[in-house]
Amino acid sequence: MTEKFTVYLVDDDPGVLKALSRLLRGSGHDVKEYSSPRVFLEEHDVALPGCAVLDVSMPGLDGLEIQRVRTVGDYHRPVVFVTGKGDIPTSVRAMKAGAIDFLTKPVKDRELFDAVSRAEARDVESRRLHSELESMQAKVGTLTPREREVLIHVVAGRLNKQIAGDLGTVEKTIKVHRSRMMEKLGIRTVADLVRMAEKLRLTK
Repeated sequence: MTEKFTVYLVDDDPGVLKALSRLLRGSGHDVKEYSSPRVFLEEHDVALPGCAVLDVSMPGLDGLEIQRVRTVGDYHRPVVFVTGKGDIPTSVRAMKAGAIDFLTKPVKDRELFDAVSRAEARDVESRRLHSELESMQAKVGTLTPREREVLIHVVAGRLNKQIAGDLGTVEKTIKVHRSRMMEKLGIRTVADLVRMAEKLRLTK
């Protein structure tokens, strides 16, 4: 069963929290509210689909600090910031760090809906890529140490004869290792192998 996309609202202003929650629930979104950023971090499970709508200025731990700790592995939780100050330098830092949008209070309904919509699209794509990488890593994990060595040499553009010389064996043996390596990875062409190696940062 697919988990529902959830909007995590974090704002220390009870009035803003209530208003944004009512607005998003009224448009059909699943919402979880947090008045404390620390409680949010303690309870938050980044493995679940969703985005965070964070107030920039909160006592103890502000939105930008939360943004820095919202990452697990290659996955980054999409974040939409809201602020009452319209601080340009802060908004630039937030956007450079990967924020979806930076909205000024009072937040306009359409701006919030559009930002959450973009966050959901990014969340879906990020999870797809993360799942794809995990699948690739699992396949690479089935390779023998020698097959992995051959993989690195192949993506570096080395020919079978050259790889054999580098590894102190014969070309026929390299061909066998190369064939088994490609079969285990489910890859047919060197171009696809290079693309996979780049995604997994396996290149020299």
